[in-house]
Amino acid sequence: MRRLMLAVALLVLGALAFAAEPGKILIWADDTRAPVFEALGKAYTEATGIPVEVVEVGFNEIRGQFTTAAPAGEGPDIIIGAHDWVGELAANGLLAELVLPEELKAKFDAVALQAFTYGALYGLPYAREGVALVYNKALLPEVPATFEELIEFARQFTDPTVPQYGFAVQNPDPYHEFPFLSAFGGYIFGVDEEGKLNPCDIGLDSPGAIEGAEYLDALFEEGILAAGMGWDIWTGLFAEGRIAAVITGPWAIGIAKGAGIDVGVAPIPPMKGHTPKPFVGVQGVMVSAFSPNLPLVEDFLYNYFATKEAQLKMYERDPRIPAFIPAYEEVADDPILRGFAESIANGVPMPNIPEMASVWGAWSDAMAAIGNQELEPASALKQAADAIREVLGCK
Repeated sequence: MRRLMLAVALLVLGALAFAAEPGKILIWADDTRAPVFEALGKAYTEATGIPVEVVEVGFNEIRGQFTTAAPAGEGPDIIIGAHDWVGELAANGLLAELVLPEELKAKFDAVALQAFTYGALYGLPYAREGVALVYNKALLPEVPATFEELIEFARQFTDPTVPQYGFAVQNPDPYHEFPFLSAFGGYIFGVDEEGKLNPCDIGLDSPGAIEGAEYLDALFEEGILAAGMGWDIWTGLFAEGRIAAVITGPWAIGIAKGAGIDVGVAPIPPMKGHTPKPFVGVQGVMVSAFSPNLPLVEDFLYNYFATKEAQLKMYERDPRIPAFIPAYEEVADDPILRGFAESIANGVPMPNIPEMASVWGAWSDAMAAIGNQELEPASALKQAADAIREVLGCK
């Protein structure tokens, strides 16, 4: 039955899949990035005589089709994808380890490289994103040096009856609220001796996470933050000039600009002297462990893809913060992009193992209970962590 299912899956892939073959580089990329790879492939072929073929695959389909096709010898040499695919794909033996020359390694953002690491490096990053403090310059001309100063400003500005808030954070939303927990040493999964994330070392109820949640809880209790402030609510208030600052990502900039708001972006200010560490999401390329062309693939990636010119082309097609430092430096005069880049330079990669999928629900419930003042932070986070341990089979 398993063989029949595999055969059917490969038949469905049909002409889409193709098979990597010696002496020819095959790349799977989505419609946004495929044109850049096609241009790079043409240049590589002209220089080396080695053909490069780019097959367009929907971004949300790449991982599933690669997982099916690669072990059967029907997959590509290279795929474009997100860093949180790495743990699953590497653990299943589907990815080739990449060993970068030190000179090239130094040209990549360290957090972005960490994101593609699962004991070893399994991908070459090209773009990164995460949250920062986005603020309305008309209401908050300068970013406070500390979060405590921001809180003092919020005490003067906030009036829920208007409504208006000096500061907002989406709630319940673990992704956006994580910087509070991480600032004081909270984490999601610990790291084992091999440098891999340990899904049974769950840090949601660690002392640091609890201290950060208590810091956040005090803001809800005082009324500085509003519980249950979802995307639609806060973006509407922000667009109306009723929120001075918010922790959010580049996806909110268009809303602010569309409302005519002059926004600034900066790293989240330190909390009691501790640096908040937002989650960082990274995209890049990964190489099939079944590729018959590893030396060619490395040559293509290291000498054609990992260049300032190629990375700027990727940026033009998909304007996220470049992970390749020479390319980032070319576009860093954009103050909004630079603000996000400086914020996520303090960050940590979102865990790249599949067990992360079991974290969000219980964690979101805990943040809702904290925001609504239903449970003390320690109790809420312990319940969440214990529920996750049970789901993952951790004792």
